[in-house]
Amino acid sequence: MKNKKLYKFVLSAAFAAIIFAATAYLPRIPIFGGAGGYVHVGDAFIYLAASLLPLPFAPLAAAIGGALADALTGFMIWAPATFIIKALMALPFSSARQKIITLRNAVAATASGLICIAGYYLYEAAVISNFTAALASIPFNAVQAVVSGAIYLVAGLALDRIKLKSRVN
Repeated sequence: MKNKKLYKFVLSAAFAAIIFAATAYLPRIPIFGGAGGYVHVGDAFIYLAASLLPLPFAPLAAAIGGALADALTGFMIWAPATFIIKALMALPFSSARQKIITLRNAVAATASGLICIAGYYLYEAAVISNFTAALASIPFNAVQAVVSGAIYLVAGLALDRIKLKSRVN
């Protein structure tokens, strides 16, 4: 049992690194106005981690990877919110089934996207002290949620075809 727990810690660390790299370095689109920020595809890897790893491993990988990306790419102001929001985004998923893409996880991708949109809207509104101006970031966060959800579904279906989950667990 001890080795299984260590394996989950190592897999979580690997996912944190992948989430960091996908968020910080894969193509991203800057958001201008408000408190700034950027649109990225790192959330797709949060969804994959949450579909493969049980609690508390997936939320920790999501929180650490996302917050490090903000902290190390000049967006430190976002890191505290990212830590909390990304952890919350991993919660709707289930790692209990034999497949990555299940009906629950497909719906969870939508729920996580809404958590992302609402969380960053509220944080930005608090940072800039203007709930109206913060509305400008919602379309960008929605694009990020849709693109990450689509990448997750395509990647998850491909990984299910090669039965990755049975190899990882």
